[in-house]
Amino acid sequence: MRSRVIHLFQIMGHVISTGLELDSTSSPRLNERLASAVRRTVELANSQDISPREKLHVRAVELYSQGNFPKACDMWENILVDHPTDMLALKFAHNAYFYMGAQTLIRDSVARVLPHWKPHMPLSRYLNGMYAFGLMETRFYDQAEKVALEGLALTPDDAWAVHVVAHIYEMKAELDKGLVFIEGKEKDWKVSNILASHNYWHWALYFIEKGQYEAALQIYDAEVFRRGKASGAMLDIVDSCSLLCRLEMEGVCVKERWQELLQITQTHTDDHVTLFNDLHFLMASLGAKESGTTQRLLEGLQELAREPGDNQQHQLAGPLGIPICQAMVEYDQGNYNQAVDLLYPLRYRVVGVGGSDAQRDLFNQLLIHAAMKSENKHHQKLGRCLLVERDAMRPNSPLTHRLMQKALALHI
Repeated sequence: MRSRVIHLFQIMGHVISTGLELDSTSSPRLNERLASAVRRTVELANSQDISPREKLHVRAVELYSQGNFPKACDMWENILVDHPTDMLALKFAHNAYFYMGAQTLIRDSVARVLPHWKPHMPLSRYLNGMYAFGLMETRFYDQAEKVALEGLALTPDDAWAVHVVAHIYEMKAELDKGLVFIEGKEKDWKVSNILASHNYWHWALYFIEKGQYEAALQIYDAEVFRRGKASGAMLDIVDSCSLLCRLEMEGVCVKERWQELLQITQTHTDDHVTLFNDLHFLMASLGAKESGTTQRLLEGLQELAREPGDNQQHQLAGPLGIPICQAMVEYDQGNYNQAVDLLYPLRYRVVGVGGSDAQRDLFNQLLIHAAMKSENKHHQKLGRCLLVERDAMRPNSPLTHRLMQKALALHI
């Protein structure tokens, strides 16, 4: 019995450590140490008499390492049917759904197990933030805010729940409310490792919306980029790319910052773990005018798209990832007509690159800017239509109103 317990801890220890590294979007295709850790986990499991639950965990990690996110989620969901309080399965599935842009599944995966979690159980208080995130991504904003705030009343330092509320205020363009909230909670979430940087990213988004670019740049320099440079964490890096790209679309000069950021992103050019990451690395190489890195990223993605195997992200590269990359390149080269023609047909499929609505909004903005700058009269009209649509969904957005005024000035 004692021997079995030791082997169980050994195997599950491998599952946890390897799974967490994969969850950070490290590349087992390039990282032999990580690939070896996955193989070792599988070999250990095959050599021991372990339970069906443990076998499912091992299989999920193996599938995750192969980029087969949907099948890995199936394994975790199978665990949760019989073991609904398995936080490891729940959290890994939550994050994998996020990488796939599977918004409804993010919500429903947590909803299915909520009744089984009781207040006395360890980690139970963190389910509010997880469930609220799914509600927010499926645009049940009022319910999401209620659930997240209930969670924060129990666990004030739950940075995930704070981040959900920050999302809601940004999506509803309730900017002053958002600023008061996120600043008032800063002491609770700023020590929370990776999510602290992401919450600072949300803070900077409020300032960009308000047109307060210097304040956004101060947050970028002091928090988001600084933390990303120190941690090397992928979320920190893509947040840095996103902020600079948004600021540049607003007409802010960030050329030197792109050069600094490229030093970090360039080492991940060949990763190709998620399309979301690839698109953000491309922003950096385009911003820094590093054409060699841009070409290498595109050629690598095209090669993987030709033989994607079971890798879900590589399967999407051909119909989704590469055309978005090409649209970004065309925009950077001033070919706005081509950028619109590439991006507009994909606007309702961009969700497939993963991330949140707030993160993907960058591509909505890119399409609008391309349409406004296009010489094609139809594109110009399309840009104005997209702005009307945006204003209907996010009333009182200063950014939308600025773009409307710009469209009028350009096309009079």
